Amino acid sequence: MNQTIRERVAKALEELRPRLQADGGDVELLGVDNGIVQVRLKGACAGCPMATITIKMGVEQYLKKKIPEIVRVEAL
Repeated sequence: MNQTIRERVAKALEELRPRLQADGGDVELLGVDNGIVQVRLKGACAGCPMATITIKMGVEQYLKKKIPEIVRVEAL
């Protein structure tokens, strides 16, 4: 079955979610448009000084590795 990029991103975020939840955080997928993934950090991740690093070095790198079409991840 051919999955959409959004479905593939959602599945990859489900794989990543336990790592964020272990630190009291979570991530919500808001949208995917032209290879740009928009997410919202929740729980302990929201407002955390390390949130930018979590997005760029954690979520973005993981998604790019799993889904080559991904250009970047933005936290809204």
